[in-house]
Amino acid sequence: MADLLREEERSGQLDMDMLHELADGLGRSEEQLAGMEEARLFAGEHDAGDALVTINSGEGGTDAQDWAEMLLRMYLRWSERRGLRTDLKEVQEGSEAGLKSAAFTVHGENAYGLLSAERGVHRLVRLSPFDSANRRQTSFAAVEVAPLVDDAVDIEILDKDLKVDTYRASGAGGQHVNKTDSAVRITHLPSKIVVQCQNERSQTQNRATAMGLLRAKLVQAELERREAEAAKDRGENQSSIGFGSQIRSYVVHPYTMVKDLRTGHETGNAQGVLDGDLDGFIRAELERRTQGDSRITEPISDPGGKD
Repeated sequence: MADLLREEERSGQLDMDMLHELADGLGRSEEQLAGMEEARLFAGEHDAGDALVTINSGEGGTDAQDWAEMLLRMYLRWSERRGLRTDLKEVQEGSEAGLKSAAFTVHGENAYGLLSAERGVHRLVRLSPFDSANRRQTSFAAVEVAPLVDDAVDIEILDKDLKVDTYRASGAGGQHVNKTDSAVRITHLPSKIVVQCQNERSQTQNRATAMGLLRAKLVQAELERREAEAAKDRGENQSSIGFGSQIRSYVVHPYTMVKDLRTGHETGNAQGVLDGDLDGFIRAELERRTQGDSRITEPISDPGGKD
């Protein structure tokens, strides 16, 4: 069609309807190709399935708890943009503001494969709204991502390995939730993994949900163990996902920039990222993994001085 249009252009008889049809066809082809290119990035065992995301505030006091709440908002907005469904499972409010932790599930195509790119420590640099002197503050929050698995996946969880505590739910949830010991906390003693749920109406429902969260985290722990062994066999250093090993910096003072320290992908539109525009960062990290590049692109340092 393009060749035909070139001939028509030379003869001065260009068919505008055909030109528009060509443009529409190219647009559809590019969309299909982009979808195929993205699909090749999901080769993991659980990539196509749903995900459990847990956000924990870290160093930084009230600012870090506020940062954890900002991250929760960012991921919920990103999920909405992608057409993914989210269910908030657990929220622990901060002592003054923000959140100590939050857990939510994400349901939809390639939810785990996409969000696995976000696993790690996220750092925020800004002027603190909680500091009377309005000084610059660096805050940290950790994002954990685990695959949601069904009962068909073989995971052995013994009753003797579980410590189950019940307590009175806090926050919103109605009179029944707040006046009975409906919230459930489960500790898996061998792995020290702790999960909890208080958002369901009954203790039975909360326990069932908490067990589902525990299964997800045990699967993720096994995946990370395999990754560490594979990296060791390749002679690579497998850095742990902990504080001091941040994957991305969000700077809103003294300038605005979000930069991923694994891929080098960056943007000056920090507010856009905080509003859920994450696809560029996720795609860059998935591409890096596909290429087998485990390098951090630059030393991790605090821009603009010490905090």
